[in-house]
Amino acid sequence: MPGNERITPLLIILQFCAVALLISTVVFRPGGWSGARWAGLSIAIPAAVLLFIARWQLGGSFSVTPQARRLVTHGVYSKIRNPIYLFSALMLLGILIALQYRYAFVLLAVLIPVQIIRAHQEGKVLEARFGDEYRKYRAGTWL
Repeated sequence: MPGNERITPLLIILQFCAVALLISTVVFRPGGWSGARWAGLSIAIPAAVLLFIARWQLGGSFSVTPQARRLVTHGVYSKIRNPIYLFSALMLLGILIALQYRYAFVLLAVLIPVQIIRAHQEGKVLEARFGDEYRKYRAGTWL
């Protein structure tokens, strides 16, 4: 899709701003720097960096609904099939640990099964489009 190359950088910038805002709520939150705050940030920040590396590597293949534009197997995707789901969950976990909102962990309890279902649906679409190439890739990667 010709317009997709233009949209992808804009989406990445918007996603980066949203993540930066979330992490800023932890960094600039009033109060002392507890062990939970440090631990949460030490999970959230690397996860956010890896999330954006994975997002950048996915490039024009990114979509909200399962689509099989091309099979991305380089970079982070050479080891993890669904790094965006993994790193977004880890980032959220880190933020929740840092903010110490216990009841917000319900969000993770909902997010993780939804991400698993989405990953499974994407896998079906990719397998239907790429067949043995995808099955070989899936066998050599995690999650």
